[in-house]
Formats: sequence, C-alpha cells, structure tokens
Amino acid sequence: MKLAIVFMLLFVLVGANAFGQHKKPDPCANAQTQAEMNICAGKEYQAADAVLNQVYKQLVSILDDEEKTQLRDVENAWLKYRDSNCDFVADQYKGGSIRPTIHGLCLADMTRNRTTELKNQIKERSN
Repeated sequence: MKLAIVFMLLFVLVGANAFGQHKKPDPCANAQTQAEMNICAGKEYQAADAVLNQVYKQLVSILDDEEKTQLRDVENAWLKYRDSNCDFVADQYKGGSIRPTIHGLCLADMTRNRTTELKNQIKERSN
C-alpha cells in the first residue's frame, strides 16, 4: 500500500514537472503573415520601451534636482525626435501593410540605442 502511494506521488510530481516545463512557442519566432509581423514589431518596441523606462528610473535616482530637470527636458526632446524620425522612416511605405512593422522596428531600435546611452551615463556618473 505504501509503495502504491509513493508511486502515485512520484507520478503526480513528474507529471506536474513535465506540465510546468511545457512552454508555448513564441509566435514571433516564426511570424508568417504581415499582420503577425506587425504585432511582433509592436511587441518588440514595447519590450524595449519597458527596459528604457527601468534604466531611466535608475539614472534619475542618482541625479540631483537640476540634473533631473535637464534629463527630463532631454528625454522629451529625444522622444519627439524618435517618433518623428520613425514616422519619416516608415512613411516610405505609407499605405502599405508593412508600414507598421517598419515603424515598430524603428522605434525598438532607437529605444534600445537610447537605453545604451542612458546606461553609459549611469556608468560614467558611478565612477
């Protein structure tokens, strides 16, 4: 009887572990349609933006009040530039179904670059 309970517990644990390890495949890894690519480009931008916001908060935490004001002004100007630039880049495909993909990838790329710049500022100010 005890052996049957041990086997049953073992079966449940192994089954739960196998179930927990099963991950859904990333639909963006094999996007096939333009609609899927558009969605994935948007998700890529959202992920890059989330990282940028975290790094921005880290930088703000080490700045004095005057520097915080400067950074806020610079960041607002950068956001306007990024958005205008990506509109310009994507508008060469205006009216096309690929435009949202181009726009999203541009936003993601520029956002990752800005994140690197802010990380460098943190390093320089931490020395």
